[in-house]
Amino acid sequence: MAARDIVRAAAEVPVAEPGTGPMPDASVLARRLSGAIGGSGTEISAVVVDVATGRALFRHRGDRPATPASTTKLATSVAALASAGPRHRITTRVVRGDGGGIVLVGGGDPTLTALPASPEGDSPRFASLIDLARQTAAALKKTGVGQVRVDYDVSAYQGPGPAPTWKPNYIPDGEVAPVSALTVDKGKVAPQDPTKRARVSDPAAVAAAKFAKLLTDNGVAAKAGRKTVSADGAEQLAAVQSPPLSVLVEYLLTESDNDVAEAVARQVAIDKGLPASFQGAAQAVQQVLTELGVGQGVLVNDGSGLSPKNRITPVALAKIVSLAADADHPDLRSTITGMPVAGFSGTLGPPRYTGQASRAGAGVVRAKTGTLSGVSTLAGIVRDADGRLLAFAFMLGDGKGWVNPLTLDRLASEVARCGC
Repeated sequence: MAARDIVRAAAEVPVAEPGTGPMPDASVLARRLSGAIGGSGTEISAVVVDVATGRALFRHRGDRPATPASTTKLATSVAALASAGPRHRITTRVVRGDGGGIVLVGGGDPTLTALPASPEGDSPRFASLIDLARQTAAALKKTGVGQVRVDYDVSAYQGPGPAPTWKPNYIPDGEVAPVSALTVDKGKVAPQDPTKRARVSDPAAVAAAKFAKLLTDNGVAAKAGRKTVSADGAEQLAAVQSPPLSVLVEYLLTESDNDVAEAVARQVAIDKGLPASFQGAAQAVQQVLTELGVGQGVLVNDGSGLSPKNRITPVALAKIVSLAADADHPDLRSTITGMPVAGFSGTLGPPRYTGQASRAGAGVVRAKTGTLSGVSTLAGIVRDADGRLLAFAFMLGDGKGWVNPLTLDRLASEVARCGC
C-alpha cells in the first residue's frame, strides 16, 4: 500500500466510539511512560487522558504551564470551529469606490492565490485572484468602464502585522508574513517557487498591484491605488470565497501553516465582536475555550504558536484534543482529521516514526507537533493496542537548550503499544 493510501485509510478511521476496548491500567501505563521519561535526560511534562471518560491515566507535571509552540494551533482551531463554525468561508470582494475607482476588500484569507490552477486540480482549491479579476473586468465592461484605479481596504483587521512577542527573524526568514486582511499567496515574494520562503513587507499593496495587472490582462486598464476604507453599502462587483473553515483547519494543522492559523484566530475575534488583532484574537480564543470548558491552563498571545510567551499546560492540551475527538462535538472533527498521521503525513512524515523505538506509533498516532528554539511538543490522539482511544500531550524543553522531538515520538508509541 502506498503512503498516500495509508494516510487516506487512516483519515477514514472513525474517531467516534472512543470507549472501544478496555481502559488501560493506569499503573502499567505509568511504569512504561515513567521509564521512557526517566531515560530521556530532559525535562518533560506529560498527560494521557481516556477520551471516553475524561479520566487522566498518566500525569507528569501535567499542570505546569509550558511553551506550546505550534500545538497552540489546536486551541486556535477548536475555538474557530466552535465559534465561526466549520462551514464558514472568508470572502474577498471588489466594490465600487470613489472617483471612478474600485476597491479590493480583504476579508482575511491568506490562501487567496494569483497562481493558475493546477491541471491535476488543487487540494484544497483556494480562492483565485485570477477569477476575481475576470469577474470584475466583466462587470466593469458591462457598464462601459475601461480604465480604473484599484484601491484596497484592509480595515477588517486591526493592529500591527507582526506580533509584539514574535522574534524579529520570523518574517525575514519566511516563517510567516505580516498579518493583513488582504494577502495573496501568503505574501510570498516568489510563490511559484516553493524553495523560496521570503515574504513581502506590505502584502496588501502587493495584492492590489497584482490585481491591477490581472485586470489589465482582462481588458480593463488598471493601476494600483491607495489604502482606503470602502463605503458602507458600496456596490459589489465581484467576490470569491475561501474553502470552508473545516478545510482551512485541516490544512493549517497538517502543514502547520502559521499564516492560516493567524487568519483563523482573527475569524474568532470577528465572530465574537472583538478587534481582529493579536490581542483581540487571543482574547476571543480564550473566551470560546472557556465557554467549552477547556480554557483553564491556556494563555496565548497569537494564533500560530510562534510567540515564545504562550503558555498552555499539558492537561489543557489533552482536554482540548479530547473535546475535538468527542462524537458529541462533530463540528470540531476537522481538528482531529487535520492532525498529521505518524510516519506518513505533514510534520510527522518520515523520518519520524520510522525508528525501532517509535515504529509502533506509525499510522495509529495522530498528532500536532510544535517546535521553537529549545522547545518540542506533541499533542493528539492514539488508539492503544486494545483499541481504546486516548488523548495525550507531551511537552519537552524550557527554551534554553537543544531538545530531541524523537523523545516525544517514543512516548506516543509507548501509549500505542500498550495493551494493558
